[in-house]
Amino acid sequence: MADSGRLRAGLSRTREGLRAYRLISAMWIRSLMAYRLSFAMTAFGNFAVTAFDFLAILLMFSQVERLGGYSLAEIAFLYGASCTAFGLTDLALGSMDRLGRRVRDGTLDTLLVRPAPVIAQVAADRFGLHRIGRLVQGALVLTYALVAVDVDWTWLKVLMVPLMLLCGAGIFAAVFVGGAAFQFVAQDAAEVQNAFTYGGTTLLQYPPTVFAKDLVRGVTFVLPLAFVNWLPALYVLGRPYPLDLPTWVAFTPPLVAVVLLALAGLLWRTGLRSYRSTGS
Repeated sequence: MADSGRLRAGLSRTREGLRAYRLISAMWIRSLMAYRLSFAMTAFGNFAVTAFDFLAILLMFSQVERLGGYSLAEIAFLYGASCTAFGLTDLALGSMDRLGRRVRDGTLDTLLVRPAPVIAQVAADRFGLHRIGRLVQGALVLTYALVAVDVDWTWLKVLMVPLMLLCGAGIFAAVFVGGAAFQFVAQDAAEVQNAFTYGGTTLLQYPPTVFAKDLVRGVTFVLPLAFVNWLPALYVLGRPYPLDLPTWVAFTPPLVAVVLLALAGLLWRTGLRSYRSTGS
C-alpha cells in the first residue's frame, strides 16, 4: 500500500510538472509570436549557424574521399543523428543553463514558492522556440543521409533510427539536468555544462575512428555519450566499434538513457536541497 501511494504521488507530481511546463512554455511562445518576423529571423539564424558545422564537413570532403575511413553519407548519418537528438533536447531543456544565474542573483527563490515543480519552471523559463532551427537542420541532414547511405536495410536497422533519436535525446536530457544540478554548487558553471552538451554533440558528429582511444573510452564508459549515436549508428552502418565491444551493446541505449535520467534526477534533488538562497 505504501509503495502504491508513493507511485500515485509520483505520477501526480509528474503530471503537475508537465502541465506547468506546457503552460509556461506556451506563454513564452505567445510572446515570441507577437514579433513573428523577429522570430523567423532568429530561427533562420539558428539554422544557418548550425549549418556551418556541416559545411565544414563538406569542405573537408572537397579535399578527401573518406574521413577516418567513413564516406560523406556515413558521416552525414552520424551528424544528422547527433544533431537531431540534441536539437530535441535543446528545444525542450535549453533554458536549463540559466540556472546558475538564478542561483547567483537569488531569483530562484521565486520559483520555490510557486505551486509547481522547480525543474519544470526552470526548463520552460524563456522557452526558445527559435532553437527549432537547429532541430530542422539536423533532421534535413539525417534525411539526406538515410537516402544516400549504402546500407542493407532490415526491419531491425529501420527501428534503430527512431530509437537512436529518442534515446539520444534522453541521454542529452540527463546531461542537461545533471549540469544544471552542478550549478547549485558551482553557480557560475554554464560554460562547463555547455562543454558537455554543445561540445558533446559536436564530438559525436565525427566517427570515433578520428579520435584517440582514450577519448573514445571516456565517452563510452565515463560519460556515455557514445550511446547517443556512435554505437547504434555503427550497427546500422555495419561498422565495427573501435573498442571491439559486442554487437548487442548497440541495443542498450534505452537502458543507458533510463539509468542516466534516474541519476540526473537524484543529482537534481540533491542540488535543490542544498540550495540556501543568497540571503537578500
